[in-house]
Amino acid sequence: MPKSLLLLMIALVPLALAAQQESAAEHGIHVLVATFGDAWNRHDAHAFAATFAEDADFTNVIGMGAHGRSAIEEFHAPMFSTRFKDTHQTATDIKIRMLSPTIASVDVHWEMTGALEVDGSTIPLRKGLLNLVVTEQSGRWLITVMHNQEFTPRKNL
Repeated sequence: MPKSLLLLMIALVPLALAAQQESAAEHGIHVLVATFGDAWNRHDAHAFAATFAEDADFTNVIGMGAHGRSAIEEFHAPMFSTRFKDTHQTATDIKIRMLSPTIASVDVHWEMTGALEVDGSTIPLRKGLLNLVVTEQSGRWLITVMHNQEFTPRKNL
């Protein structure tokens, strides 16, 4: 084997390993987004909150927020038994930007059906965007910061 070919192969090994690591990280983030969606669709505030880091920050579409996993669970529990009890949320597009091997910025475009307005009327198809900062902690990807945005025109929040 020519020496130049051997050197090229040796040079490419770190790149191949980095690509595998990124793929594993992206897979873990996709699992996180799927787990998040599954918990939402089961209207399970505890499982939903478990997708967040212990010290996470959450902000909803109208700017209300919660800090910490237990506060996020407490925030969502009443919503899952009232306005969001019949909702179904789907991630329609996920974009991941790795900032480091253990930190990523993630955009999740979503659609939701089954939500109710404050007055009890049905909200048509909702569309929005979750902006997430996710971190790998003890081999598991968790949401550290979440900002939710909605693109659906609404009559009253």
